[in-house]
Amino acid sequence: MRGVQRLVLHEARVLGSLALWVGRRRQGVEGGREFGYARGQGATLLGLAFVCVVETIGVSVMLRDWPLAHDVMLVLDVYTVLLVLGLHAAGVVRPHVLTGDALRVRYGVHVDVRIPLDAISSVRRETRTTHERAEGELDLPVGAQTSVTVELAAPVEYVTLLGRRKDVRVVRLYTDEPTALVRTLTPA
Repeated sequence: MRGVQRLVLHEARVLGSLALWVGRRRQGVEGGREFGYARGQGATLLGLAFVCVVETIGVSVMLRDWPLAHDVMLVLDVYTVLLVLGLHAAGVVRPHVLTGDALRVRYGVHVDVRIPLDAISSVRRETRTTHERAEGELDLPVGAQTSVTVELAAPVEYVTLLGRRKDVRVVRLYTDEPTALVRTLTPA
């Protein structure tokens, strides 16, 4: 039951991201420098939304003689389009954030990990397109690619979508500005 509640909350946050996106607001970026990652997935998600709209129109035409089925499918199709747009909006309004004491690594409403700067042992620009699951590693690819690898001196805990707690020592993420992030995190 707890997993269902977390999934409902997740969808509510995704849909709430649409309101923030329309209002051109960001969440949790006060006092920090933003590093976006939504450009890497924007074309794909907006293309998927377009395909969903075309599908909605096609299904609506095919079911015009069955009003109940038409109405049910219309509601489901519109909800699907809103969810896809919400996924993109979540990436836009929740960028990675670097503050004076921590790097907040995020991926939409799915992942939000606060990494204290003193826990970072090394950071490098590293483009990877394959990501095999490994214990103690968190990969946050956008378009199947990560651009920055952060290695930690001490494990940092994060909470998965369904509420499981995991410790990570390596975080791989995508950002639109990998060089700037690495340069900012690397002491002179």
